[in-house]
Amino acid sequence: MPGGFGPRGIEGKILAATYAMDNKVPYLGLCLGLQVALIAAARRAGLSKANSTEFDPKTPDPVVSTMAEQIGKENTGGTMRLGDYPCWLERGTMARKVYGQEKIIERHRHRYEANNSYRDQYGAWGIKDSGVSPDNNLVEMVEALDHPYFVSTQAHPEFLSRPARPHPLFEGLLRAVLGK
Repeated sequence: MPGGFGPRGIEGKILAATYAMDNKVPYLGLCLGLQVALIAAARRAGLSKANSTEFDPKTPDPVVSTMAEQIGKENTGGTMRLGDYPCWLERGTMARKVYGQEKIIERHRHRYEANNSYRDQYGAWGIKDSGVSPDNNLVEMVEALDHPYFVSTQAHPEFLSRPARPHPLFEGLLRAVLGK
């Protein structure tokens, strides 16, 4: 699920993520793809109106919302979280297995984040936050529990991938698709 902005096609993207979760189809969510995965997981768990405040500012369950320091600045220039940021990967997760290390640095370009008010519900939704910022305040990666490969990142690994040197997340996706 590629990155992007705005509501265009978002319900179809949520359905695709739901399908991947339900049918154990390999899924890699990038930036918006992580946000879509969160919405899909929340809806599967019964929060039928879960959404991002980007798409539905009045949603009763804003599982994705504007970063606290960006509230009121959503339509201004230079307000995104841009650049390289560190992430700590939890032991025993697919993300840690794919990267083969605990600390990673990934590039970001986004304004919306996982809403921390819902993090304690992730397990009941069938997901976990497998990567977080060093201060544990930002969810950087999410993955489905009991799934061969359902990994999402708030970052943009496509910026670091090369034809002869694929990013670990893309390599992991291809291995999952091939059943390896």
